[in-house]
Amino acid sequence: MRRKERTEILIQGSKDIAKEFAKEIAMKYKVTVIQKPESALVLLKTRETAKKSLFYLGEMLVTECTVQIKDSIGIGIVKGQREELAHSLAIIDAAYEADLGETRSWSHVLENEKKNIQKNLQELNRSILRTKVNFETMDVQ
Repeated sequence: MRRKERTEILIQGSKDIAKEFAKEIAMKYKVTVIQKPESALVLLKTRETAKKSLFYLGEMLVTECTVQIKDSIGIGIVKGQREELAHSLAIIDAAYEADLGETRSWSHVLENEKKNIQKNLQELNRSILRTKVNFETMDVQ
């Protein structure tokens, strides 16, 4: 599983998964905090469709953290002020970068959580579509 997909699952899924993974690593390995979780602003870059030029849409508040396990660096960046999650993501990222044995058993948990996220998203879409008005079948007098 790629880093981007893994991170999206950990952010969108249950908060307990990231916390438990990070706790498992922190209990067995020395985790050195390089940058403690802190807030930052990032510029949102987007492409204008007509001229295909880049411009900055605005700013977004994020929480970022950097840790080290053995010789591997891990980063955690999450939207909003979520210090604990940013720290957990950084530990998990460093664990994958260090290719620790514990990460191999996480794939199954992440795949199950991905299915749960997709199921919840489908339910949300169905509930939204129930409120959709079909103007072609409406009686107009």
